[in-house]
Amino acid sequence: RPHRTELYEDPPSPCCPIVYSPDYNITFMGLEKLHPFDAGKWGKVINFLKEEKLIADDLIVQAREATDEDLLVVHTRRYLNKLKWSFVVATITEIPPVAFLPNFVVQRKVLKPLRTQTGGTIMAGKLAVDRGWAINVGGGFHHCSSDKGGGFCAYADITLAIKFLFERVQGVSKATIIDLDAHQGNGHERDFMDDHRVYIMDVYNRYIYPGDGFAKRAIKRKVELEWGTEDTEYLQKVHTHVEGALNELKPDIIVYNAGTDILDGDPLGGLAISPQGIVKRDEVVFKAARRRRIPILMVTSGGYQKRTARIIADSILNLHNLGLIDKELATSGAENPKVEQMIRDSAKDLTSLSLQ
Repeated sequence: RPHRTELYEDPPSPCCPIVYSPDYNITFMGLEKLHPFDAGKWGKVINFLKEEKLIADDLIVQAREATDEDLLVVHTRRYLNKLKWSFVVATITEIPPVAFLPNFVVQRKVLKPLRTQTGGTIMAGKLAVDRGWAINVGGGFHHCSSDKGGGFCAYADITLAIKFLFERVQGVSKATIIDLDAHQGNGHERDFMDDHRVYIMDVYNRYIYPGDGFAKRAIKRKVELEWGTEDTEYLQKVHTHVEGALNELKPDIIVYNAGTDILDGDPLGGLAISPQGIVKRDEVVFKAARRRRIPILMVTSGGYQKRTARIIADSILNLHNLGLIDKELATSGAENPKVEQMIRDSAKDLTSLSLQ
């Protein structure tokens, strides 16, 4: 019998299904400067959205930290105990000086933000099912599996969100993961290796971390990209394969890992997608989900440049302006006139994509 979790308590109804907590941000003695990751990017995204009057503090859903009991739905006790060693956390987060800090400091300053983002992803899963869509402004730790972390990912939030839904929400028995971060999502791939309820599509640079050949066996739709792939080719591939994946299997939930490390100039991603290309990519995925009336949960995942936060905010604003996310949509599904219009528009989009 599943344990009771605070993560599934209903938020107040006027809330917009955008999940965030100030606890997401890792700011500590300049430690965040030792990793190419912008460890305050989540807060910056929220600030941009507030400036544009899309959200206000009392309208966002406050993320809660995942407890040990929550984490044990997926993680082994052995793995969680390993995180009590600072050098293990230093290896996973790729911030070497963390190894020299007392573990209580590491728990509070590094792991608590990641546990809170993980709680946010789990909460966003149920919100997406209830409201048609949800965005966790953090999360997307796709290199972590039940018993192993890596690549800045200490908790398997994507696996957790899906397992929570399977175990606790009636009518959710099939999930599709659309992983568009620049890196292969080997964590959720290992976790769902032989699970036929989960369909994985992964589009990534074939030459970079993690190159996990074993995990690749779990990918149902694998799109391996070359160094320096640009907008036109990228968007065409994403469009074709998202459509193909959702035609092959209609899931009860889509988990969309929307990494922005595909951005041109990213030191780790090695691809060359423009900011406009990223905004367009998110639009393609949301349109495909909305057209089929499939609930979608988006997490923000990797993205290692200072301009990343602005692009994520611009993308969320674009989704809102197109009527792909809004409060009414949350309840009325495709009866929303904006959605009907969108369905007509997306046919036109395809034509313009092929003309570019």
